[in-house]
Amino acid sequence: MEDNYTLILVDVPMIEERNDKDWYGTIPLGIIVTDKMIFTVCLEDTQVLTRFMEGRVRNFFTYMKTRFILQILYRNSSMYLRYLRIIDKKSEQVEEKLHFSPRNQELIELLELEKSLVYFTTSLRSNEAVLEKLIKLESIKKYPEDTELLEDVIIENTQAIEMANIYSGILQSMMDAFASVISNNLNDVMKILSVITIVMSIPTIIFSAYGMNLAPSGMPFSSTIWGFLIVILVSIAASIIAALFLSKKKYF
Repeated sequence: MEDNYTLILVDVPMIEERNDKDWYGTIPLGIIVTDKMIFTVCLEDTQVLTRFMEGRVRNFFTYMKTRFILQILYRNSSMYLRYLRIIDKKSEQVEEKLHFSPRNQELIELLELEKSLVYFTTSLRSNEAVLEKLIKLESIKKYPEDTELLEDVIIENTQAIEMANIYSGILQSMMDAFASVISNNLNDVMKILSVITIVMSIPTIIFSAYGMNLAPSGMPFSSTIWGFLIVILVSIAASIIAALFLSKKKYF
């Protein structure tokens, strides 16, 4: 507050498009109040003010400056709640995809949603400090209707904070759970590949021994015409025994 104007600075939610998908963030909105006029300053067009410009807000009058400011803040908190519900629905859709096939793309989407929730939580807490300071202003206390509206704004903002915290916790738990699932799947694949390597190494060792340049008289089954078939059967039998042993130990 200065001598002839008051500056109210809050964070408003926004949608930004990246890789043909909508993600959520926040940008600051400045409300400058003078004796005769109200200025709103924002880096981008925001849907918080769209309904006012379209005349779709009831009991909206620019000459009622305090009520107008509180209506903007109420609309801002409502937008947070709306975007939080959209984020929750998106996370449920991604979760359904992950149940069928955990991929990096879905995990990246969850990470983006988690980042949006972090932005929302931080901005909502900053807005909460602004609202607490507003309730101490004498200009608002003069009008009981405005005081009630400010209390509604505070309740709406508090509800948005709680929803953001709940969704953030659920999303973090979901990411940790699927990260564990992916890690377990990888461990299972590596275990199966290790078992296959062990089973297949037995015939390799036997055939490698017979492939060495040694005298035929010193090699088992070299004197019979069924020697090659016997060696193959012995290798298969040894592999089956090894596979049964590993299966009994529940390695796969």
